[in-house]
Amino acid sequence: MGDEDKNAFSERFFNSTDGLRLYACDYRPASQEINRLPIICLPGLTRNSRDFHDIALILSRDTVSPRRIVALDYRGRGMSERDANNTNYNLVVECDDVIAACATLGINRAVFIGTSRGGLILHLLAGMKPELPAGVIFNDIGPVIEPAGLMAIRDYLNRDRKPQNWGDAVDLLRENHGATFPALGLADWEGMARAIYRERDGIPVVDYDPAIAEQLKTIDFSNPLPSLWAQFESLRAIPLLVIRGENSDLLSPQTVDEMAKRHPDMVQIVAKGQGHAPLLHLGDIPELIRTFIGRLR
Repeated sequence: MGDEDKNAFSERFFNSTDGLRLYACDYRPASQEINRLPIICLPGLTRNSRDFHDIALILSRDTVSPRRIVALDYRGRGMSERDANNTNYNLVVECDDVIAACATLGINRAVFIGTSRGGLILHLLAGMKPELPAGVIFNDIGPVIEPAGLMAIRDYLNRDRKPQNWGDAVDLLRENHGATFPALGLADWEGMARAIYRERDGIPVVDYDPAIAEQLKTIDFSNPLPSLWAQFESLRAIPLLVIRGENSDLLSPQTVDEMAKRHPDMVQIVAKGQGHAPLLHLGDIPELIRTFIGRLR
């Protein structure tokens, strides 16, 4: 991320209801007379607001219909404060943090993009604060999580090998995800590394509380994972776009088909050459997102 791009957003800090200092990137269009709905971006389990930087630049600088974009760091991720109580790293608390962010930033209604964990939070948000989401974009997530995909996340997050430099960080990401992301070039892998890691004493380190990854070790995969079909029903009246990575092991085509049956107006996109979770600024995805949000004023 260059200095010019860093000037594209304002850093915003706010407090959660239990007193943690949390962080958001606020991308404002050049014109301050924008009356369109803002877009709130919610990242994955251990990810942060930097995941959305490229798509935020595209949407906030759109020459026809620019939007305000807000990308959040959940508690324990990125620039947000770590939580001494590890049990607070859960969907209900994090959903409450999203509501607090919107209240602090003066956002009463918005379009939401939820990648992975972010989409799970949106299942809850539709029930906890139904007046807030005017439209929802799920990035490779739905009411059913495939166990194999979650086990893969557990395993690579808890690998003993850590990168020693930025080149090593890129190599490690390719080892973990290269087979499912043939669409990515070197610049994409480098951008992903810069989003996931933060430099400390010259060495890339993960930018989240390690306790979050540790939680995955406690899941008993011998039992079926709980689904969110009941919560998905709260989304029936909300415009919905689902993006599935062509090679995703977390969101199955069968789950997407069932989602479409239960939400007949749902729009579907397949991110070619990508796995879990797709980079939203690649290929035709930005234009398809523009088309979807174009009807949401």
